[in-house]
Amino acid sequence: MSKKWIRSLLILAAVFVGLAGCNEKNEKPAAKNLSPKSGEFQNPVFEPVMADPSIIEADDGYFYVYGTEDNWGDGMGPRYVPVVRSKDLVKWDYVGEAFEAGLSPNWKEGGIWAPDIRYYQNKYYLYYSLSTWGDEDPGIGVATSDVPEGPFTDHGKLLRSLEIGVDNSIDPAFYDDNGTPYLFWGSFHGIYGIELTKDGLKTVGNPFQVAGNAFEAPYIMKKNGYYYMFLSLGSCCEGENSTYHVAVARSKSIKGPYLDKDGKDIMTSNGTVILASSKNFAGPGHNAIITDKEGKDWIVYHAIQKDEPKMISGITRRPLMLDPIIWKDGWPSIKKQEPGEKPQKAPKL
Repeated sequence: MSKKWIRSLLILAAVFVGLAGCNEKNEKPAAKNLSPKSGEFQNPVFEPVMADPSIIEADDGYFYVYGTEDNWGDGMGPRYVPVVRSKDLVKWDYVGEAFEAGLSPNWKEGGIWAPDIRYYQNKYYLYYSLSTWGDEDPGIGVATSDVPEGPFTDHGKLLRSLEIGVDNSIDPAFYDDNGTPYLFWGSFHGIYGIELTKDGLKTVGNPFQVAGNAFEAPYIMKKNGYYYMFLSLGSCCEGENSTYHVAVARSKSIKGPYLDKDGKDIMTSNGTVILASSKNFAGPGHNAIITDKEGKDWIVYHAIQKDEPKMISGITRRPLMLDPIIWKDGWPSIKKQEPGEKPQKAPKL
């Protein structure tokens, strides 16, 4: 039996299991507003799933988050890059999927994982991974749209693992460094970067390594003259036993070296941990950053509620989380290095 048929049967099985647990109206899940009172919010900010979130503030006044392909167990089947939007980063509404039905990327078999959204050259660019568990040759593609909600037009493959010489080439992160576009990526076989053509649709030259084998899910931001690289470590998808967590390093150059708070290069060190599991949430990770109107930075990520760690279908349930970043002495941190569990002040927007 081919991999394609096996994947189709698995999807059908997940759909039938989901149908058994959904309501008669078969409605799409809506965001849960858990804010205890006006001006506050409480994690998670969107359920049931928004894994590997990427965020952007669009020109229509909304914030948009894009997530990994998942079956939410509601009878609607897999969502090929689910998209939610919000005016305040707290109350999120489901918009739809980034790709129209039947038009999702098909240049190889696999699911669409870990999208990265950017506004570049007057278009919305969506870099994405195409892979399956245990895939020997996963790759990264790119799609574009004139509007943040899509639909996105796929431009196909940007790179594949065997061609580029980097094992497990997933988890893309785009960065425009003063007009020179770069892509960073990698998953537990080194984190790499490569220059892109000016249109962001092809690679230029050879990849360069910036971090060792401990990491995946790179995300880069620049602040006060430093490039900060946020990375995830550990296991993402083992329910309440997941060990995922976030570390950071910084560099004066986009190409590194990236050093942790102790001055150690993350080619060999595990970075400076800023976010790990708490009493009620396991496996926080695969983050992105957004800034509010007061200049305060917020980290968005997924985590796992320990009292509801899996979906009906058996996949790990990873809702969307939000917490403020605390900057001190040039380094970011999260309060108690844990997901916020109590009500806290909402972003100023």
